[in-house]
Amino acid sequence: MEEFDTVMLGEEIVKVLKGIYDPEIPVDIYELGLIYDVMVNTDNEVKILMTLTSPNCPVAESLPREVEEKVAGLENVKSAEVEITFDPPWSKDLMSEEAKLELGML
Repeated sequence: MEEFDTVMLGEEIVKVLKGIYDPEIPVDIYELGLIYDVMVNTDNEVKILMTLTSPNCPVAESLPREVEEKVAGLENVKSAEVEITFDPPWSKDLMSEEAKLELGML
């Protein structure tokens, strides 16, 4: 079996992340800047470091689980783990230009 390209897998993961939305803000979690890092090792095990808009976020339980399930569901992903961090805390500065434009902040 030829080794799957981790860069291509990373791009697939980003596509999945762009399909997951914060329920309070009509922007996907990737453009919102909630994803700090996506790590894929040579065994295609994925670890995602992400944050939430606030520690009291109503989806603090369900959103990381949704990310894990959707990423783990990709054909070439062996496993997926989400780690939540609040360091650094999320701020509007982490949002992409596209997200700011969508929310009328530009």
